[in-house]
Amino acid sequence: MSAGLQAVRSALAGGRAWLVGGAVRDRALGRPGEIADIDVVVDGDPAAAARAVAQAAGGAACFALSEDFGAWRVVARDHSWQVDVEPMRGGSIAADLALRDFTVNAIAEPLHGGEPIDPLGGLADLRARRLRMAGAAAFSDDPLRVLRLVRVALELDLEIDDHTLREARASSAGLGGVAPERVFTELRRIIATPDAVRGLRMVSELGATAIVLPELDALHGVEQSRFHHRDVHGHTLEVLDRVIQLTMPGGLEEPELGPAIGSQAAAAAALLEEPLADGITRGEALRWGALLHDAAKPLTREVRAADGRVTFIGHDARGAELARAVLERLRASERLRSHAAALVRHHLRLGFLVHEQQPLARRIVFSYLQACSPVEVDVTLLSIADRLATRGDRARESIDAHLRLAGGMLVDALRWRQEGPPAPLLRGDELASELGITTGPRVGEILRELAAAQYAGELATREQAIAHARSLG
Repeated sequence: MSAGLQAVRSALAGGRAWLVGGAVRDRALGRPGEIADIDVVVDGDPAAAARAVAQAAGGAACFALSEDFGAWRVVARDHSWQVDVEPMRGGSIAADLALRDFTVNAIAEPLHGGEPIDPLGGLADLRARRLRMAGAAAFSDDPLRVLRLVRVALELDLEIDDHTLREARASSAGLGGVAPERVFTELRRIIATPDAVRGLRMVSELGATAIVLPELDALHGVEQSRFHHRDVHGHTLEVLDRVIQLTMPGGLEEPELGPAIGSQAAAAAALLEEPLADGITRGEALRWGALLHDAAKPLTREVRAADGRVTFIGHDARGAELARAVLERLRASERLRSHAAALVRHHLRLGFLVHEQQPLARRIVFSYLQACSPVEVDVTLLSIADRLATRGDRARESIDAHLRLAGGMLVDALRWRQEGPPAPLLRGDELASELGITTGPRVGEILRELAAAQYAGELATREQAIAHARSLG
């Protein structure tokens, strides 16, 4: 039993209180694990109940969660678990359960002991792997449940029944009035699942994409050049699918990718597992980069008069602005906004280097890493997924060339991420003193040249750096 559940039972088992929601559901599914999120309904004062749980847990944090609904939250000192305590609605526990989202979440377990309370048949639905709305007003009461329906279906591998699908589709317009941060929470969890592409298709089928992610919906029917085999929407979902495959265990070790990329699989996986922001890892943030990398193509699409070729010039720069705007609208953190914007801004950069003489000059590698930092590893992986999902004319030749280039760049990018650029041979004030000039833009230009020369192995000492700086005039 988890420490949180122990505290709940110790504090509340003597009163009228019930364990509800995911903890009950997951145990019925045979997935108890370490219960971290616990929901409790009390027939009484939720504030007093929450304080009792906090005291039983040895001084956990306790605070009001919702003034409108009277809910309180208790959070462990080490943040390993949390308990949400809610007042009973409707005058009885059965009436309270009828107000919940889905039948599988409308099962209660009395804390004082006894059989589960299951007035809506949630246990039978779990056995049948079926997801049903709890009541006729489930979606109108809270339109966010349209997205939650998809998320729960994916996370628990449940089949949504037809009536629930129809009701969700009829209610999707209500998502326009839901707080953006709540929308983001559900989208974040959908996109984090292994089956995110299917989940996004389900969101679209429910008519919700046009409301919560209109930038993704706008990609339907945007045709591309002959080097692409799908429209922009289809390509985007395929890139996302490729990112998911690459970031799964063993994904970077697929023979198709080549030994250079495979040799970096462990280091790349460790980086992608790092927490980034908003409760997601770098690997999950990479999925947002994939989802938004071509979002500006409808805004930049042109057809060249000379040869009829479709172009999207500038979609990387405009896309970065759009990615930032999307995540700002969803109330994501500044860190995630800037991370995703950088992924979109630089997703074409490696592909352009395929046309340079190979192997790349070290100065070119330096320029790439410096420009892409701090997403130099992440965007290299995004470029691989993007290239693998582009299978029009001359696809095999282009893919092979890109993978050879990406293999070497991934090695350099991971080293750059782990070690950083070489320590400068001269500080700016030292350089200005040696050259007899004032600090300013010119000093910055010379320092950048010295850094590139040092990375390329052309300079190794302070004296060499001074001599090179003087030679620049």
